[in-house]
Amino acid sequence: MKHKYLIERSTDQKQLTIKEFSELDKEDLSFLCQETYDEEKIAAAISKGKEALIAALRTPNMYPSSLFANKIADAVLTMYGPEPSPSGEVVLDDVDFIIKQRVKRKIVDDIEDNETGIEDVLDDDIEDDFDEKSPLKKINTSLKIVDDEYEDFEDDES
Repeated sequence: MKHKYLIERSTDQKQLTIKEFSELDKEDLSFLCQETYDEEKIAAAISKGKEALIAALRTPNMYPSSLFANKIADAVLTMYGPEPSPSGEVVLDDVDFIIKQRVKRKIVDDIEDNETGIEDVLDDDIEDDFDEKSPLKKINTSLKIVDDEYEDFEDDES
């Protein structure tokens, strides 16, 4: 699924707006959410670092994955950088997220020599004192089991 984030900075209103669009139908982006942030809070978060900026951008309505949040934060940092821009756009795809997760996993090519053989699985390590244990004690319960309460009924052929 593709996602598109439009980021707009309004200096006269002193706010930052992020609009989220998502591909619900093939090649058709639908508007999902819009969040507006106070520019002072965004500037304060930028001064504390990228992690603080990501935390400031995430809300209950817009909570992108870490990969997406990093890309959005990079775009916001560019907008507030030495050459500020009034808007930005981030287009992401879930496939990128899946591929990135696959790369993180290490593939083990070499298998260790100490493989477990069938002999190890069928080892007869049974406790010697198993037969010496006392049998189960009688359990007192309020449930009563009635023998022969149910009869076998055969279909009557009349």
